[in-house]
Amino acid sequence: MQIVIISGRSGSGKSIALQALEDLGFYAIDNLPAMLLGSLVDELHDAQARSSIAVSIDARNLPHALQRFPTLLHELRDRKVQCQVVYLTTDARILLERYSATRRRHPLTRNNRMTLAEAIDQEEASLADIRDLADLVIDTSRLSVHDLRGRLADQVADRGQEALALTIESFGFKRGVPLDADIVFDARCLPNPYWDPSLRDATGRDSSVIDFLDGYPMVDEMRRDILAWIERWLPRYLASQRSYLTVAIGCTGGQHRSVYLAERLAHDLAVQQPSVRLRHRELGIHLSRLPSETTSTPEQDDHDQEKES
Repeated sequence: MQIVIISGRSGSGKSIALQALEDLGFYAIDNLPAMLLGSLVDELHDAQARSSIAVSIDARNLPHALQRFPTLLHELRDRKVQCQVVYLTTDARILLERYSATRRRHPLTRNNRMTLAEAIDQEEASLADIRDLADLVIDTSRLSVHDLRGRLADQVADRGQEALALTIESFGFKRGVPLDADIVFDARCLPNPYWDPSLRDATGRDSSVIDFLDGYPMVDEMRRDILAWIERWLPRYLASQRSYLTVAIGCTGGQHRSVYLAERLAHDLAVQQPSVRLRHRELGIHLSRLPSETTSTPEQDDHDQEKES
């Protein structure tokens, strides 16, 4: 039996996530009291009704139930139930904007004793134990509904029996470090193609930028150093039973240097990993899987992306 537990901040997309998993064949239950997790598994197991379940557990639960969540999760895993905890989060400023735009009431403000900002902070604190136990944290601050559905289909429903789902992500520091990144490398010390007017509108996937960066030995030195670090420590992450690992590479704008390095690293790692996912946050490009035996060109990747879209 597989059970996916969706949790996170109100307004971060939990309902959309649950609907997406339901569309993918999961038996979905919203706002399940945490204390009923074990009973739900028993009931469905005895009835042999469903093998894939998705439930939403959030701050609407009673406080003592949330406090017991780590114990409940441990008990399920002791019973060999395959559990994944997915935590959705969003920047507090964006949550304030979303609630202002929709004029919906935050669940914790219904007693009129808290401001919206106080409720958002209180909710994050009450869910801290669940977030600490999450197998996958997804920052939905800049994700569209379709992006979130795609992430869930790729990293949760379609994950299969992989030991660890490895994602290489490029980003721009000027828009903030991805909240779901586990490891972050900074490429801002490398030569910047942005200052060449002919390269300003290109990206790290274009041959002109690739040729520019290939001309600097320090760029390849950083690539090899990052690759060696990942190769050295990846077995330790595997041994710790991690389900997901996101390695983020950042530069100033997330368009040139970080994209170039993420492309190279993803294809280097695809040779030894069963599957590697590549994501360019600022370009809006998400490649769910890279072939493990062949290295494609950026032009081929563009074609693959168009097919996935």
